[in-house]
Amino acid sequence: MVHLKELETYLNTLLAVEQFRDYSPNGLQVEGRGEVKKIILGVTACQALIDAAIEAQADAILVHHGYFWKGEAEAVVGIKKQRLKSLLQADISLLAYHLPLDAHPELGNNAQLAKLLGLEIKGSFPDSDKSAVGMHGQLPKPMSAADFCHRIEQVLGRVPLHIAGSDKPIKTLAWCSGGAQGYIEKAAELGVDAYLSGEISEPTVHIAREYGLHYFAAGHHATECYGIQALGHHLRKNLALEAVFVDIENPV
Repeated sequence: MVHLKELETYLNTLLAVEQFRDYSPNGLQVEGRGEVKKIILGVTACQALIDAAIEAQADAILVHHGYFWKGEAEAVVGIKKQRLKSLLQADISLLAYHLPLDAHPELGNNAQLAKLLGLEIKGSFPDSDKSAVGMHGQLPKPMSAADFCHRIEQVLGRVPLHIAGSDKPIKTLAWCSGGAQGYIEKAAELGVDAYLSGEISEPTVHIAREYGLHYFAAGHHATECYGIQALGHHLRKNLALEAVFVDIENPV
């Protein structure tokens, strides 16, 4: 069992939250009971995850996507009211880590994608706020785009959308999980053969083609399941906490 504030301090230090200018607060977002023994882990703090935590009699929820995003409506009404009500009535804490969990060099979403896909990490590249979130590296040997699609499908359990900017094989690539399609030009500046993210937007297709870059959209949820699981394993090993990942299926 760990005190809630001690857990937050531990996670804030581990994930180096002070290095990031983020779109939502990182750390403790909703305060519940003071002692934590059991944590439910998930990608997003949706109502289904909260309900699962209540059923499991968890003390806290730890997610990648929490609440209080910049630009969202501030009023506590509707879905926001129901989610907060459920947490507060059950005395369950909510902790969330967004960019820090994308970027961590070992536990992060992008590091975990590299491990799962067999990518050799060569370095990172910054987002618009100069935080090093995305990564770049290479495959052990060149691979056709079709074969790389198949590898992604095998690992993530879904067929990625592939935009063929060229017919060349893939050796070098950059990647950034989630809604990182906007970083495609930064990836292209690295001179890589391909770029992988979770989501895709209409302009992404044209940019990939005009840069001669293979582009893979592998799913926002699918690319961000693994950092939170790695973090849960870390907490089980180092703090002896019961940490259980609950996958709320999401096709996006």
